[in-house]
Amino acid sequence: MDTTDRFARIAGTPFTISDARGLKFPGRGGKVREIVTRRDLLGLLIRRDLQARYRDSVLGFLWTLIRPIVQFLMYYLVLGQFLRAAEGIDQFAIFLFAGLTIYGFFAEMVQGSTMSILGNAGLVKKIYLPREIFPLSSVGASGFMFFVQTLVLLAGAIIFQALPTPPEMLWIVPSVLLILVYGLALGILLSALNVYLRDVQYVTDVFMMLAMWGSPIVYSWTMVVDTFDSLGLPPWAIEVYTDNPITLAVLGFRKAFWGAGTDADYPDNLLLRIVVAGVIGLVLLVISHRVFTRLQGNFAQEM
Repeated sequence: MDTTDRFARIAGTPFTISDARGLKFPGRGGKVREIVTRRDLLGLLIRRDLQARYRDSVLGFLWTLIRPIVQFLMYYLVLGQFLRAAEGIDQFAIFLFAGLTIYGFFAEMVQGSTMSILGNAGLVKKIYLPREIFPLSSVGASGFMFFVQTLVLLAGAIIFQALPTPPEMLWIVPSVLLILVYGLALGILLSALNVYLRDVQYVTDVFMMLAMWGSPIVYSWTMVVDTFDSLGLPPWAIEVYTDNPITLAVLGFRKAFWGAGTDADYPDNLLLRIVVAGVIGLVLLVISHRVFTRLQGNFAQEM
């Protein structure tokens, strides 16, 4: 009878998840605490992703500086000088590289996260740990690269004397937060879907290419407005284009570094548009995580 009672009490005990140190993560908010508790593991995965980029390379992490500098110069020469894209746009090099920097952060986040679960199949199949750590590690590695590119952009803006006033540079905060929310939301969702349907990674590559040319990166927002007007498109068409979160992030980030821009180069109520897009992005992030949670149970079996 004692044994029966003991098993009955065990069966009635609420299920909890604990790590090797006996830390429990029950009920509401448990997943967030679980990830925070494993932040050391997250840091190791981020460092591993960064080290893997330049493994066996002589210059190593110097490439994180060389690549954006060469990219900066090539876009400036090819697009700005050879193709005459710089005509009519002051400080075109900063104008261009600001858009490329924030967009590159988004693209690298999404593409890296999409492959993160499959890329860590060995860990997923062998041990338990919160699966969200893998797309988060890709976001962290992308964030480091973005930080380095932003330093290059800042140095270029100082050299070309293109920086706006210090208050204008605060636009970097809402712009980065906006692109981070959408990058996380899409990265978490696509990382789970890619386990079940491997075509997702290829569709993502195509989407990223279209998103780049569909955003005002190598051309100005005013050019889009003028083109839409000349085509006779309704006013809501330019609103749909403008309220694209990538477009808003590019415009806000550019405003933080491109001092040659005027109010006419940006839509009205840009900050309000970013805030509204950010709220929608948070809702999308919650939905994406719900889908991820539903799908993660069969990750090991699908790989």
